[in-house]
Amino acid sequence: MRSDAQRNRERILEVALEELTQSADAPLSSIAKKAGVGQGTFYRNFPNREALVLEVYRYEVQQVSDTASQLLQNRAPDQALREWMDRLAQYAMAKAGLADAMRQATSAHGSLAGLGRGSVTSAVALLLKANEEAGTIRPGVTPDDFVLAIAGLWQIDPHGDWQSRAGRLLDLVMDGLRAGAPGS
Repeated sequence: MRSDAQRNRERILEVALEELTQSADAPLSSIAKKAGVGQGTFYRNFPNREALVLEVYRYEVQQVSDTASQLLQNRAPDQALREWMDRLAQYAMAKAGLADAMRQATSAHGSLAGLGRGSVTSAVALLLKANEEAGTIRPGVTPDDFVLAIAGLWQIDPHGDWQSRAGRLLDLVMDGLRAGAPGS
């Protein structure tokens, strides 16, 4: 894909995330206009609402996953893990805001289960391995353990004070991961 075409696609996805989070019924023409692309460009990338909604979901999951390795390049493993957890919380709240749009998009084709799961699991595994090697978390924590420990994120109301609630929850999880760490 040409670089300008890739930028257009990414811009559409960014605007769609914003608009669909606010309203599941956001007009596709409005999303195209706010993204600064014509109808032809829009529909070449996303032939229908379902395709757009599913791609927004995949795009967000990939963005969260990619953040893990980026953070590990510039942060200590435990700082990278905690910052990544914050990014995951932001994703969870965006996903909650998109719930109606995703329900509509998948009503005829099943669920979103499994979309992006592999990339998130890989990101978690990368962060846990770096922390275990650095001695900053207890040994033997698996990606499944981690996901179960943070599952409370998806119970937080995205319309309330989710940032402070998520922060407290993730601090508790991080404290639990550090308990029994060889380096502590």
